[in-house]
Amino acid sequence: MDDKTLIEALIKKSLLLPESGQKLLTEAAQVKQPVEALIYGRRLVDEVEVAKVKSELLGIPYKPVDFDKIPDDLLKLIPEETAQTYRVIPLSRDAKMLVIGMVNPSDTRAQEALRFIAKQNRISLGVYIVTPSDLELVLQRYHPYQSEVQSALSSLNIKPGKNEVQRIIQIEEGSSVSEDAPIIKIVASTLRSAVEENASDIHIEPQRSRLRIRFRTDGILKEVASLPLELAQPVVSRVKVLSSLKIDETRIPQDGRFRTVVFGRDIDFRVSTFPTPAGEKVAIRVLDPTVGLKGVDNLGLVGRNSDLVTSALKRPYGMILVTGPTGSGKTTTLYALLQVLNTEAVNILSLEDPVEYFVDGLNQSQVRPEIGYDFASGLRQIVRQDPDVIMVGEIRDTETAKLAVQAALTGQIVLSTLHTNNAVGVIPRLVDMGVESFLLPTSLNLMVSQRLVRRLCDSCKKAEEATPDMQELIEKELGLLPTEARKNIKYSKPFKIYHAPGCKVCKGKGAIGRIALFEVMTMTRELEEAVASGVEESKIIDEAKRQGMITLRQDGILKALDGVVSMEEVLRESTES
Repeated sequence: MDDKTLIEALIKKSLLLPESGQKLLTEAAQVKQPVEALIYGRRLVDEVEVAKVKSELLGIPYKPVDFDKIPDDLLKLIPEETAQTYRVIPLSRDAKMLVIGMVNPSDTRAQEALRFIAKQNRISLGVYIVTPSDLELVLQRYHPYQSEVQSALSSLNIKPGKNEVQRIIQIEEGSSVSEDAPIIKIVASTLRSAVEENASDIHIEPQRSRLRIRFRTDGILKEVASLPLELAQPVVSRVKVLSSLKIDETRIPQDGRFRTVVFGRDIDFRVSTFPTPAGEKVAIRVLDPTVGLKGVDNLGLVGRNSDLVTSALKRPYGMILVTGPTGSGKTTTLYALLQVLNTEAVNILSLEDPVEYFVDGLNQSQVRPEIGYDFASGLRQIVRQDPDVIMVGEIRDTETAKLAVQAALTGQIVLSTLHTNNAVGVIPRLVDMGVESFLLPTSLNLMVSQRLVRRLCDSCKKAEEATPDMQELIEKELGLLPTEARKNIKYSKPFKIYHAPGCKVCKGKGAIGRIALFEVMTMTRELEEAVASGVEESKIIDEAKRQGMITLRQDGILKALDGVVSMEEVLRESTES
């Protein structure tokens, strides 16, 4: 079954719009990924519906997985490496038949591997199609993180010291065990578990009496392991070895990175060490392209906001600035926009600190301020590389701001980020940084502000009537929406909001991944006049209302009423309009 056949079937069943299907086929060819992976990664179609369509096309039945009916000894029939590589899991077995779940039953290599297993066990095979989520949940049973760490700890035979001072001395004396198998296994299991949990960061933190390991998943930190303090130095040393850092330098922070293959995917890990009185703390950013690289359709841009961004990307030059606090997904948005612009006919150059994801077709460069190669000096050189599109990781200072404006004025599309609270604050911020206000109308195309909130789990979210106070707030915000947006409102009192208590699919969290809230403002003739008469934020706010800008809070409330996010989190993350 090829990509085109699947897309046509999804369109025929009205699960996908024709224009979206064509864009997916084009993008899949560009990024060299199966179109099915893009559909799952962006949640464009419910994976159960995709599985049912595949079932019809291939003539193989779809089966939801009953996890309680898969005993541990059944997993032994298919080795973990085989299950991970070929995306297959055992579902059941009797005397004559082994029933297998497959995400892609037409994979000939997987078929050969399964035939070999069947021949070894002298049984026949039955095949069902399963969803990627069900498959991942079964794969986790092969290597529970806690049991692997405990097994490694028991092999070390560590005896607790009499006091904290003694434990620190033992760590210094025992640093040579950093190359021993148990330590290597603990670090490897930690990295693999973080990827499996879709964690964005790993924190390895020596405390007064223990080594704490935490994962940040969907923006929330959670402790996943507590190890003896004796392991702090060996574990940190192992991470340093992987990332080519100086093992004997513990007095100053160090930065490094390494790449490895986890679950058949190339994953980058960005490492930062930080000295503390208890030992070195390590923060590891997990850069998984399948999680971090998203298409524009999957960012959370909808309606007018999506139209404005698409229109700005089609213009031949000008700046598109994305604003928001640290951790609000600005870089993810920039990468998504770059993927739209990334064609054979376009020369794209980026200056990043650091390069987070390596993307085919982009000429990416990491700035190094310590040797004088910063955003400003990089921008002066980049314009000599015949660029069509320039991406600057962040506009931090006056020189970078002025150079970015000049690049936009001389015929390049310039994408960058800026720290402001909202889209309205972009112009005053640039003026404060020393950019002449009369240059902005001709150089600045689009101002985008965003915040990240958790996406509710579709499997367990439930609608319930909002409280009276919440009803009043929702009604007020809907009344403040631009006229055009109010025409499309399909909600009425009593308003319903959604909560997700947690289930097996979301591992009890009630959320799977995150989505952005957006407000998008464009440069118009009226805004040009407002800037020309003096950069006053009140005038810019008036123009934002005139052009029908949907605020962060309003965008969030609409998403909450659609059941995409929680209303409480929207109100927490967005300020009043």
